[in-house]
Amino acid sequence: MARYGKEQKQATRRRILDSAGRRFKRSGIDGSGISTLMADAGLTNGAFYAHFASKGELVAATIGEEMRVQCEAYASALAADPAGLETLIREYLSPQHRDHPEEGCPSAALLCELGRGGSSAKRSYTEGMLAIADAMAGYVPVSDRQAARLRVLNVFAFLLGTLQISRAIDDRSLADEILEQGIGTALALLRADTK
Repeated sequence: MARYGKEQKQATRRRILDSAGRRFKRSGIDGSGISTLMADAGLTNGAFYAHFASKGELVAATIGEEMRVQCEAYASALAADPAGLETLIREYLSPQHRDHPEEGCPSAALLCELGRGGSSAKRSYTEGMLAIADAMAGYVPVSDRQAARLRVLNVFAFLLGTLQISRAIDDRSLADEILEQGIGTALALLRADTK
């Protein structure tokens, strides 16, 4: 029987991470068993252990990958349009993002579970969140880099809460108003002159 080559093993691992990211964001970490995760990736349960020692290891790797992809997308968008923070905020607080968590931000879909999760997942999340904050900090009108980083983290926290409340409201019109108001508030927070 032929053994998988390194490239094929990496491609399979990537497929597991991609499908796990979508499933976790759609169904939650606790609501996603290994059987479901592997079926989503088109693989058997036995293939799981060739790539991960435990579900906790998969969670940490998936969160790290999700955050890396998000950071790269934000950095790329801002490099293409230095005034693009407003565009990012509008996309983040859009009905499209709200209604399709499996395609969106891992923070908005998984933050409460990550807060109760293991240390390796928290470490992956922390590294990813700080990378996002650092990528965005250079576009915030604050001269001190650490203050800009903290401003981004605080605005991001506001965006998360706004999006999550909009997802939980059963009145679609009110949920849309929450998003629209949130855009204005987030932009004001970013631009605020704090001395």
